[in-house]
Amino acid sequence: MGGFFDFGKTLIIIGLVIAIVGVLIVMGGKIPWIGRLPGDFTVKGEKFTFYFPLATSILISVVLSLLFWFIGRK
Repeated sequence: MGGFFDFGKTLIIIGLVIAIVGVLIVMGGKIPWIGRLPGDFTVKGEKFTFYFPLATSILISVVLSLLFWFIGRK
């Protein structure tokens, strides 16, 4: 019976993560510092623009790692 409840908990966590990512995508344009941190690279050429959000990716990774670590503790 414990395995079934663990699966349910996992589904709830996955659902919450998807909901949070969805809110961030919708609100992304309204949060001024997302994607404009020091360490986010932009290379503009004549016919192209290359954007690599390195610092934003690291920040999101740290936040998600801490969140999953906190949820995974028993």
